[in-house]
Amino acid sequence: MKHLLSAGDLSRDEAVLILDTAEQLLSVAQRPIKKLPTLRGRTIVNLFFEDSTRTRISFEAAAKRLSADVINFSAKGSSVSKGESLKDTALTLQAMGADAVVIRHHASGAPHRLATSEWTKGAVVNAGDGTHEHPTQALLDAFTMRSRLGDLAGKNVTIVGDVLHSRVARSNALLLDTLGANVTLVAPPTLLPVGVETWPVETSYDLDASLEKADAVMMLRVQRERMNASFFPSAREYSRRYGLDVARMNRLPDHAIVLHPGPMNRGMEINADVADSDRSVIVEQVTNGVAVRMAVLYLLLGGATEGETA
Repeated sequence: MKHLLSAGDLSRDEAVLILDTAEQLLSVAQRPIKKLPTLRGRTIVNLFFEDSTRTRISFEAAAKRLSADVINFSAKGSSVSKGESLKDTALTLQAMGADAVVIRHHASGAPHRLATSEWTKGAVVNAGDGTHEHPTQALLDAFTMRSRLGDLAGKNVTIVGDVLHSRVARSNALLLDTLGANVTLVAPPTLLPVGVETWPVETSYDLDASLEKADAVMMLRVQRERMNASFFPSAREYSRRYGLDVARMNRLPDHAIVLHPGPMNRGMEINADVADSDRSVIVEQVTNGVAVRMAVLYLLLGGATEGETA
């Protein structure tokens, strides 16, 4: 595996290897000195053409804990705002000796274009492209579910909300299917994408009917910044039909957990009491995200450099 562009590119063995490696690396966070020398001397560039806080910080923390040198590149205030192309930006970074590029871009397919071009020789990690995919989010979600529920084969995962604009939903559907889970997408008809019938999922418009058999429920953020039309009557109506409140949470099996990729619209897709409840693993997702991204960078860059041990 040279790049991580899509959750669908991972075989079951590759996905399990990443999750198992992340499990070993998770213990680093509990150490007094949270560092390994594994990627010392390597340079990782965070190339973000879209605003992000938790994903960029998570990748930065992951790289630094592996002792890599990190360059953070934001499109705002850079030559990109003056009209510089992705190609020229990538060539500049390559000239600086980037061993890996973590890219988030507003255009679906931009990481694939970068990986298949001659613009960069390093590994490319997709940190979210348009409404297409976000594979490391799917990996950290699967890691969190596996740590609470055990083997995901046969587990029922319900993903609720703005599937149309969600790269997280697509990546989770592909990865969870690879790991043997049963995925149900629940959303208004207007927020399900064209072609969803080709995804390895079931679909439903009724949240209440999907709760009682769910082992995990993932609430998706309503991405109002991507919406240019009225996809539902009002925020109140959406919350009434598709929001997760305490009454709905209590219909879940006793062992079921609640996830959210963040950031949350509290009071819309998820009630504050649910987000802060014992069922919620949202804070765990953030912690696990660093370990999973450490595992991805470690495996892509080949672990320790020659003659060096971790």
